[in-house]
Amino acid sequence: MRIAVLPGDGIGQEVTAQAVKVLRALSANNGPQFEMTEALLGDCAFDAHGDPLPEATLEAARRAEGILFGAAGTYESDLRPPESRGGHGLLRLRKALDLFANFRPVYAFPELLGASSLRREVIEGVDLVVLRELTSDIYFGTPRGIDRTPGRRSAHNTMRYTEAEVARVAHAGFQAARRRRRQLCSVDKANVLETSVLWRELVGEVARDYPDVELRHEYVDAMAMHLIRRPRDFDVIVTGNIFGDILSDAAAMLTGSIGMLPSASLNAESLGLYEPVHGSAPDIAGKDIANPLASILSAAMMLRHSGGQEAAASLVEAAVRRVLAEGYRTGDIMEPGATRLGTQAMGDAVAAAIASLRSAA
Repeated sequence: MRIAVLPGDGIGQEVTAQAVKVLRALSANNGPQFEMTEALLGDCAFDAHGDPLPEATLEAARRAEGILFGAAGTYESDLRPPESRGGHGLLRLRKALDLFANFRPVYAFPELLGASSLRREVIEGVDLVVLRELTSDIYFGTPRGIDRTPGRRSAHNTMRYTEAEVARVAHAGFQAARRRRRQLCSVDKANVLETSVLWRELVGEVARDYPDVELRHEYVDAMAMHLIRRPRDFDVIVTGNIFGDILSDAAAMLTGSIGMLPSASLNAESLGLYEPVHGSAPDIAGKDIANPLASILSAAMMLRHSGGQEAAASLVEAAVRRVLAEGYRTGDIMEPGATRLGTQAMGDAVAAAIASLRSAA
């Protein structure tokens, strides 16, 4: 499998290294083989080439069957124009590869029920997916800008969706629900926003092709409450770019930490970019304390969705469960009586668990 490895900035470099370590552990003893090409994306790319998404990186991503990404952005980003910032490189890559469907699975690991700030009885059994439309909406809409006229400063962004953009992510949502518990919740703000009125209409039209899937609609503000109060009621949640960005980060606390949340951004050809949700966290970069499990679980998603390697993906996930069951934790999910590990040691533990599980099989 050809993999483009884009560690990016901040802790992205540290956690991606552990995901690569796990992939190499899989390759041992005649396991699946990977051709990994590393490239720059983000502020590190701007520093080296004057562009957060160099052409060489884009070409490496296009040649790959899967893209393993870390995170983009540093404190220095905020001092540069938007188009020069590390995060803008990621937005451009998503758009260039048409990675419109962002899947963020939210699973409450039984071993981590005590790590969440929510009560055990609320989160036990949570298993849902947030499907976020990723290449449209207010993050990409034009016109946009800031008027800095003294005394009259203003700013504007444009929220926009087309019929085709909504329909294709709705189809992806219904298809995902069919593979799970056949329940789809579409989230919008149709009582206020015209884009959401169109969104709701189109999702309802697409629903006619999936009579076996139960569809419900929720306003985004109500959904924020329901997600924390009764998360077990949801299976697949489909929503727009900005709403999905916010809701999926809130849902991270159902798992105990945003450091446990992987994601997959797919296009129509199943090319995918796989990344942890947590961001670059420059305040803890280089300290060997970041949680690499979201990156490792993102690699498992890559194996499954872009590589078609279900057995290898399941082995990685089982290794993560084994490590958690043995009481190993990074600081963000630390509990009384657990053994605290750093970033590299946690990667070592998962790699060792893969070898152990494989030998026992």
